[in-house]
Amino acid sequence: MTVAATLSSISQASAADPSCGRASWYALTSQTASGERMDPSKLTAAHPRLRFGTKVEVVNRRNGKSVIVRINDRGPFVKGRIIDVSKAAASHLGMIKSGVAKVCFRVVS
Repeated sequence: MTVAATLSSISQASAADPSCGRASWYALTSQTASGERMDPSKLTAAHPRLRFGTKVEVVNRRNGKSVIVRINDRGPFVKGRIIDVSKAAASHLGMIKSGVAKVCFRVVS
């Protein structure tokens, strides 16, 4: 599936599903809520409710870049944000400099 098609399918799904919003990134090395050590170089993310190990595709709505991350932590803890991604994932999404981005995500497995 192309990035444009992925973004289109995620955007269509977002009308009924709250999977679009703001994302931020983090690069701590502390223990995550799942018990593993946070590794900023891995493609991981924090979500408030998704099961640990769930893989989600995150798409940056501004530039269409996407990445698949594995949920291994809880968060974000800032109002208005729907997901926190690792620094590596943020790099793939092109959001390192901005720190935050408007994204959509969907569960892939």
